[in-house]
Amino acid sequence: MSYIKRGVTMAITSIDIDPDGLKQAKELTGAKSNREAVDLALRTLIAVRRQPAAVERIIGRRFAPEQIDAPTVAPETQAPAARPDGR
Repeated sequence: MSYIKRGVTMAITSIDIDPDGLKQAKELTGAKSNREAVDLALRTLIAVRRQPAAVERIIGRRFAPEQIDAPTVAPETQAPAARPDGR
């Protein structure tokens, strides 16, 4: 079973979770609900597991000599972009 929330198909599921671990996760993250804590945990796990591959791609990149000494441009100061989940 599923439903759509903010354009994303969400799965409805029932899982057993250690209540102490869930409480700690909510305290550490400031999550207001169990669902928010679990969602953040999933997104964090995915990001952490993808990180080594991203680092390897960066390490393996080859730069042309003109790129190495290229001048840098400071980014414009602006408000942080809204996250896809609306927070």
